[in-house]
Amino acid sequence: MILSPSVPSINMLKKISLTSSLSAVLAVSLHAGVIVNSPSSGSQVGAPFTLSATAATCSSQSVATIGYSIDSSADTSVSTGTSVEKSVTIGTGSHTLHVKAWGDHGSSCVTDVPITVSAAENAAIVPSNAASVSSIQALGGWQAAHDDGGQGNSSGSMILVNSPSHSGTAREFVTSFSGNGDERYSVNFDDDSSATNFLYDGWVYFKSSSSIIGNLEMDLNQVMQNGQNAIIAMQCSGYSGTWEYTKNAGTPEKPIVEWKPSKATCNPRNWSPNEWHHVQIQTSRDDSGNVTYHSVWLDGHKQSINVTVPSAFALGWAPTLQTQFQVDGYGGSGKSTVYLDNLVVYRW
Repeated sequence: MILSPSVPSINMLKKISLTSSLSAVLAVSLHAGVIVNSPSSGSQVGAPFTLSATAATCSSQSVATIGYSIDSSADTSVSTGTSVEKSVTIGTGSHTLHVKAWGDHGSSCVTDVPITVSAAENAAIVPSNAASVSSIQALGGWQAAHDDGGQGNSSGSMILVNSPSHSGTAREFVTSFSGNGDERYSVNFDDDSSATNFLYDGWVYFKSSSSIIGNLEMDLNQVMQNGQNAIIAMQCSGYSGTWEYTKNAGTPEKPIVEWKPSKATCNPRNWSPNEWHHVQIQTSRDDSGNVTYHSVWLDGHKQSINVTVPSAFALGWAPTLQTQFQVDGYGGSGKSTVYLDNLVVYRW
Protein backbone atom coordinates (compact mmCIF):
# COMPACT_ATOMS: atom_id res chain seq x y z
CA MET A 1 0.00 0.00 0.00
CA ILE A 2 1.25 3.44 -0.93
CA LEU A 3 0.43 6.08 1.67
CA SER A 4 0.37 9.81 1.34
CA PRO A 5 3.33 11.50 3.05
CA SER A 6 0.84 13.19 5.39
CA VAL A 7 -0.57 9.88 6.65
CA PRO A 8 1.66 7.91 9.07
CA SER A 9 2.01 4.15 8.75
CA ILE A 10 0.94 1.73 11.53
CA ASN A 11 4.59 1.30 12.60
CA MET A 12 5.03 5.06 12.71
CA LEU A 13 1.90 5.38 14.87
CA LYS A 14 3.27 2.76 17.27
CA LYS A 15 6.58 4.62 17.46
CA ILE A 16 4.85 7.95 18.11
CA SER A 17 2.69 6.36 20.82
CA LEU A 18 5.71 4.76 22.49
CA THR A 19 7.68 8.00 22.34
CA SER A 20 4.78 9.93 23.86
CA SER A 21 4.44 7.38 26.67
CA LEU A 22 8.14 7.55 27.47
CA SER A 23 8.01 11.34 27.45
CA ALA A 24 5.10 11.27 29.86
CA VAL A 25 6.93 8.91 32.21
CA LEU A 26 10.07 11.06 32.07
CA ALA A 27 8.02 14.17 32.72
CA VAL A 28 6.46 12.57 35.80
CA SER A 29 9.81 11.35 37.14
CA LEU A 30 11.53 14.67 36.52
CA HIS A 31 8.79 16.81 38.01
CA ALA A 32 7.32 14.43 40.58
CA GLY A 33 6.21 16.31 43.66
CA VAL A 34 5.09 15.30 47.11
CA ILE A 35 3.45 11.92 47.60
CA VAL A 36 1.35 11.76 50.78
CA ASN A 37 0.87 8.18 51.94
CA SER A 38 -1.15 9.08 55.05
CA PRO A 39 -3.59 10.65 55.73
CA SER A 40 -5.53 10.32 52.52
CA SER A 41 -7.27 13.29 50.96
CA GLY A 42 -10.70 13.92 52.46
CA SER A 43 -10.23 11.38 55.26
CA GLN A 44 -11.41 11.65 58.86
CA VAL A 45 -8.62 11.21 61.40
CA GLY A 46 -8.15 11.37 65.15
CA ALA A 47 -5.59 13.48 66.94
CA PRO A 48 -2.76 12.86 66.94
CA PHE A 49 -2.54 11.36 63.47
CA THR A 50 0.51 10.12 61.59
CA LEU A 51 1.74 12.08 58.58
CA SER A 52 3.72 9.92 56.15
CA ALA A 53 5.01 11.51 52.95
CA THR A 54 7.87 11.25 50.46
CA ALA A 55 9.34 13.39 47.68
CA ALA A 56 12.34 12.33 45.60
CA THR A 57 12.33 15.11 43.01
CA CYS A 58 10.76 18.52 42.65
CA SER A 59 10.86 20.40 39.31
CA SER A 60 13.74 18.21 38.10
CA GLN A 61 15.73 18.90 41.28
CA SER A 62 16.66 16.38 43.97
CA VAL A 63 14.69 17.01 47.15
CA ALA A 64 16.79 18.25 50.08
CA THR A 65 14.11 18.97 52.72
CA ILE A 66 10.47 18.17 53.31
CA GLY A 67 7.94 19.55 55.77
CA TYR A 68 4.36 20.55 56.44
CA SER A 69 2.11 23.31 57.73
CA ILE A 70 -1.55 23.52 58.71
CA ASP A 71 -4.19 25.76 57.09
CA SER A 72 -2.91 29.32 56.72
CA SER A 73 -0.18 29.03 59.37
CA ALA A 74 3.29 30.26 58.41
CA ASP A 75 4.79 27.85 60.95
CA THR A 76 6.35 25.02 58.93
CA SER A 77 7.85 21.90 60.45
CA VAL A 78 10.85 20.89 58.31
CA SER A 79 12.84 17.65 58.13
CA THR A 80 16.07 17.03 56.22
CA GLY A 81 15.81 14.32 53.57
CA THR A 82 13.19 12.97 51.20
CA SER A 83 10.61 11.60 53.64
CA VAL A 84 8.72 12.64 56.73
CA GLU A 85 6.88 10.58 59.35
CA LYS A 86 5.48 12.71 62.15
CA SER A 87 2.79 12.56 64.79
CA VAL A 88 0.62 15.65 64.24
CA THR A 89 -1.79 17.06 66.81
CA ILE A 90 -4.31 19.73 65.78
CA GLY A 91 -7.79 20.73 66.89
CA THR A 92 -11.00 19.10 65.76
CA GLY A 93 -12.77 20.21 62.60
CA SER A 94 -11.84 20.69 58.94
CA HIS A 95 -8.24 21.48 58.07
CA THR A 96 -5.89 21.56 55.11
CA LEU A 97 -2.54 19.87 55.52
CA HIS A 98 0.13 21.45 53.28
CA VAL A 99 2.99 19.00 52.68
CA LYS A 100 5.97 20.72 51.09
CA ALA A 101 9.28 19.73 49.54
CA TRP A 102 12.24 21.85 48.45
CA GLY A 103 14.77 20.94 45.77
CA ASP A 104 18.50 21.32 46.22
CA HIS A 105 18.50 24.37 43.92
CA GLY A 106 15.53 26.24 45.37
CA SER A 107 12.48 24.68 43.71
CA SER A 108 9.39 24.01 45.82
CA CYS A 109 6.45 21.63 45.54
CA VAL A 110 3.30 21.42 47.62
CA THR A 111 0.53 18.83 47.96
CA ASP A 112 -2.60 19.94 49.83
CA VAL A 113 -4.56 17.32 51.76
CA PRO A 114 -7.99 18.25 53.16
CA ILE A 115 -8.81 16.31 56.33
CA THR A 116 -11.38 16.31 59.13
CA VAL A 117 -10.09 15.79 62.67
CA SER A 118 -12.57 14.06 64.94
CA ALA A 119 -12.79 14.28 68.71
CA ALA A 120 -11.42 10.80 69.35
CA GLU A 121 -10.70 9.44 72.82
CA ASN A 122 -7.08 9.67 71.93
CA ALA A 123 -5.18 10.30 75.12
CA ALA A 124 -5.10 9.72 78.83
CA ILE A 125 -5.09 12.63 81.25
CA VAL A 126 -1.68 13.24 82.78
CA PRO A 127 -1.44 15.76 85.64
CA SER A 128 0.91 18.70 85.18
CA ASN A 129 3.10 17.57 88.09
CA ALA A 130 3.78 14.13 86.58
CA ALA A 131 7.41 13.12 86.10
CA SER A 132 8.36 11.49 82.81
CA VAL A 133 11.20 9.87 80.90
CA SER A 134 11.08 10.31 77.12
CA SER A 135 12.72 8.48 74.21
CA ILE A 136 13.26 5.38 76.33
CA GLN A 137 13.69 3.34 73.14
CA ALA A 138 16.89 5.29 72.43
CA LEU A 139 18.52 4.70 75.83
CA GLY A 140 21.63 2.59 76.16
CA GLY A 141 21.58 -0.52 78.31
CA TRP A 142 18.80 -2.46 76.60
CA GLN A 143 19.19 -6.22 77.05
CA ALA A 144 17.68 -9.20 75.23
CA ALA A 145 16.95 -12.61 76.75
CA HIS A 146 14.77 -15.62 76.12
CA ASP A 147 11.83 -15.75 78.52
CA ASP A 148 12.42 -19.01 80.38
CA GLY A 149 8.87 -18.85 81.71
CA GLY A 150 7.50 -18.90 78.18
CA GLN A 151 7.52 -21.42 75.38
CA GLY A 152 10.11 -22.75 72.94
CA ASN A 153 13.38 -21.02 72.17
CA SER A 154 14.26 -17.55 70.97
CA SER A 155 17.07 -15.09 70.37
CA GLY A 156 16.94 -11.38 69.67
CA SER A 157 18.98 -8.45 68.40
CA MET A 158 18.44 -4.69 68.50
CA ILE A 159 19.69 -1.61 66.67
CA LEU A 160 18.63 2.03 66.47
CA VAL A 161 17.33 3.11 63.06
CA ASN A 162 16.08 6.33 61.48
CA SER A 163 13.72 4.57 59.06
CA PRO A 164 11.06 3.63 59.71
CA SER A 165 10.85 6.00 62.63
CA HIS A 166 8.33 8.24 64.31
CA SER A 167 10.75 10.57 66.06
CA GLY A 168 13.88 10.04 63.97
CA THR A 169 15.31 7.33 66.24
CA ALA A 170 13.40 4.07 66.58
CA ARG A 171 14.57 0.79 68.12
CA GLU A 172 14.39 -2.24 65.87
CA PHE A 173 13.79 -5.65 67.48
CA VAL A 174 14.58 -8.71 65.36
CA THR A 175 13.40 -11.92 67.03
CA SER A 176 14.16 -15.44 65.83
CA PHE A 177 12.13 -18.19 67.47
CA SER A 178 11.10 -21.82 67.41
CA GLY A 179 8.18 -23.50 69.14
CA ASN A 180 6.32 -20.21 69.80
CA GLY A 181 9.42 -18.92 71.59
CA ASP A 182 9.30 -15.66 73.60
CA GLU A 183 12.04 -13.00 73.57
CA ARG A 184 12.19 -10.33 76.28
CA TYR A 185 13.85 -6.93 75.77
CA SER A 186 14.33 -4.71 78.83
CA VAL A 187 15.97 -1.53 80.11
CA ASN A 188 16.20 0.23 83.48
CA PHE A 189 15.26 3.86 82.89
CA ASP A 190 14.87 5.50 86.33
CA ASP A 191 14.45 4.97 90.08
CA ASP A 192 11.28 6.07 91.92
CA SER A 193 9.76 3.91 94.65
CA SER A 194 6.97 6.30 95.64
CA ALA A 195 5.07 6.86 92.35
CA THR A 196 1.74 5.03 92.27
CA ASN A 197 0.24 6.09 88.92
CA PHE A 198 1.66 5.35 85.49
CA LEU A 199 1.03 5.95 81.81
CA TYR A 200 2.95 3.91 79.24
CA ASP A 201 2.91 5.78 75.92
CA GLY A 202 4.66 4.46 72.81
CA TRP A 203 4.45 3.85 69.07
CA VAL A 204 4.81 0.39 67.50
CA TYR A 205 5.45 -0.56 63.87
CA PHE A 206 5.15 -4.08 62.44
CA LYS A 207 6.54 -5.38 59.20
CA SER A 208 4.70 -8.15 57.37
CA SER A 209 6.15 -10.59 59.91
CA SER A 210 3.34 -9.56 62.26
CA SER A 211 1.61 -12.72 61.00
CA ILE A 212 4.01 -14.77 63.16
CA ILE A 213 3.67 -12.76 66.39
CA GLY A 214 1.71 -14.53 69.13
CA ASN A 215 1.72 -11.80 71.79
CA LEU A 216 3.17 -8.33 72.17
CA GLU A 217 3.91 -7.60 75.83
CA MET A 218 4.59 -4.16 77.37
CA ASP A 219 5.53 -4.06 81.06
CA LEU A 220 6.57 -1.73 83.85
CA ASN A 221 8.46 -3.09 86.87
CA GLN A 222 8.85 -0.90 89.95
CA VAL A 223 10.67 -1.60 93.20
CA MET A 224 8.35 -0.18 95.85
CA GLN A 225 9.27 1.40 99.20
CA ASN A 226 8.81 -1.96 100.96
CA GLY A 227 11.47 -3.50 98.67
CA GLN A 228 9.04 -5.67 96.73
CA ASN A 229 8.41 -5.39 93.00
CA ALA A 230 5.14 -4.18 91.54
CA ILE A 231 4.86 -6.04 88.22
CA ILE A 232 2.59 -4.07 85.89
CA ALA A 233 2.31 -6.15 82.73
CA MET A 234 -0.07 -6.11 79.78
CA GLN A 235 0.02 -7.90 76.45
CA CYS A 236 -1.93 -7.82 73.24
CA SER A 237 -2.68 -11.52 72.94
CA GLY A 238 -3.15 -13.31 69.66
CA TYR A 239 -4.36 -16.35 71.56
CA SER A 240 -7.24 -14.91 73.62
CA GLY A 241 -7.80 -11.97 71.25
CA THR A 242 -7.78 -9.59 74.23
CA TRP A 243 -5.56 -7.27 76.20
CA GLU A 244 -4.33 -9.54 79.00
CA TYR A 245 -2.90 -8.50 82.38
CA THR A 246 -0.84 -10.34 84.98
CA LYS A 247 -1.90 -11.43 88.45
CA ASN A 248 0.14 -12.96 91.26
CA ALA A 249 -2.07 -15.88 92.32
CA GLY A 250 0.42 -16.85 95.02
CA THR A 251 2.28 -14.71 97.56
CA PRO A 252 5.11 -12.22 97.05
CA GLU A 253 7.56 -14.80 98.41
CA LYS A 254 6.06 -17.70 96.44
CA PRO A 255 4.57 -16.05 93.37
CA ILE A 256 2.36 -17.75 90.81
CA VAL A 257 2.11 -15.66 87.64
CA GLU A 258 -1.19 -15.86 85.77
CA TRP A 259 -2.24 -14.06 82.61
CA LYS A 260 -5.88 -12.98 82.70
CA PRO A 261 -7.93 -11.92 79.65
CA SER A 262 -9.80 -8.63 79.88
CA LYS A 263 -12.89 -7.55 77.98
CA ALA A 264 -10.76 -5.25 75.79
CA THR A 265 -10.07 -6.81 72.39
CA CYS A 266 -6.62 -7.03 70.80
CA ASN A 267 -4.67 -9.29 68.46
CA PRO A 268 -1.24 -8.22 67.13
CA ARG A 269 -1.81 -10.16 63.92
CA ASN A 270 -4.71 -7.81 63.16
CA TRP A 271 -2.56 -4.69 63.38
CA SER A 272 -1.91 -3.20 59.96
CA PRO A 273 1.71 -3.75 58.89
CA ASN A 274 3.95 -0.90 57.73
CA GLU A 275 2.08 1.64 59.86
CA TRP A 276 2.78 3.28 63.21
CA HIS A 277 0.35 2.30 65.97
CA HIS A 278 -0.11 4.39 69.11
CA VAL A 279 -0.34 2.43 72.39
CA GLN A 280 -1.20 3.98 75.76
CA ILE A 281 -1.73 2.00 78.97
CA GLN A 282 -2.88 3.65 82.21
CA THR A 283 -2.34 1.85 85.52
CA SER A 284 -1.90 2.47 89.25
CA ARG A 285 -0.97 0.54 92.40
CA ASP A 286 -1.38 0.73 96.16
CA ASP A 287 1.29 0.35 98.86
CA SER A 288 0.81 -3.43 98.96
CA GLY A 289 1.38 -3.89 95.24
CA ASN A 290 -2.23 -4.37 94.20
CA VAL A 291 -2.28 -3.11 90.63
CA THR A 292 -5.27 -1.51 88.90
CA TYR A 293 -5.39 -1.68 85.11
CA HIS A 294 -7.56 1.29 84.17
CA SER A 295 -7.64 1.69 80.38
CA VAL A 296 -5.77 1.01 77.17
CA TRP A 297 -5.76 3.07 73.97
CA LEU A 298 -4.80 1.75 70.54
CA ASP A 299 -4.65 4.33 67.74
CA GLY A 300 -6.90 6.70 69.67
CA HIS A 301 -9.55 4.09 70.55
CA LYS A 302 -10.06 3.74 74.30
CA GLN A 303 -11.01 0.47 75.97
CA SER A 304 -11.64 0.28 79.70
CA ILE A 305 -10.12 -2.53 81.79
CA ASN A 306 -10.96 -1.47 85.39
CA VAL A 307 -9.67 -4.50 87.28
CA THR A 308 -7.48 -4.67 90.40
CA VAL A 309 -5.29 -7.69 91.12
CA PRO A 310 -2.43 -8.54 93.52
CA SER A 311 0.88 -8.13 91.72
CA ALA A 312 3.65 -7.82 94.35
CA PHE A 313 6.77 -9.99 93.99
CA ALA A 314 9.67 -10.36 96.43
CA LEU A 315 12.45 -10.56 93.85
CA GLY A 316 15.26 -8.90 95.77
CA TRP A 317 15.94 -6.28 93.09
CA ALA A 318 17.85 -3.08 93.72
CA PRO A 319 15.66 0.05 93.47
CA THR A 320 14.68 0.70 89.84
CA LEU A 321 12.03 1.46 87.30
CA GLN A 322 12.23 -0.93 84.36
CA THR A 323 10.29 -1.48 81.17
CA GLN A 324 10.10 -4.71 79.22
CA PHE A 325 9.05 -5.15 75.60
CA GLN A 326 8.47 -8.78 74.75
CA VAL A 327 7.81 -10.34 71.35
CA ASP A 328 6.33 -13.85 71.40
CA GLY A 329 6.61 -16.04 68.32
CA TYR A 330 3.64 -17.78 66.75
CA GLY A 331 4.22 -21.11 65.03
CA GLY A 332 7.01 -23.63 64.58
CA SER A 333 9.74 -21.14 63.73
CA GLY A 334 10.33 -17.77 62.13
CA LYS A 335 11.82 -14.28 62.42
CA SER A 336 9.84 -11.12 63.20
CA THR A 337 10.81 -7.46 63.01
CA VAL A 338 9.14 -4.88 65.26
CA TYR A 339 9.95 -1.20 65.87
CA LEU A 340 9.35 0.88 69.00
CA ASP A 341 9.56 4.68 69.02
CA ASN A 342 8.62 7.74 71.09
CA LEU A 343 8.35 5.64 74.25
CA VAL A 344 7.47 7.82 77.24
CA VAL A 345 6.58 6.66 80.75
CA TYR A 346 4.74 9.18 82.94
CA ARG A 347 4.49 8.70 86.71
CA TRP A 348 2.93 10.60 89.58
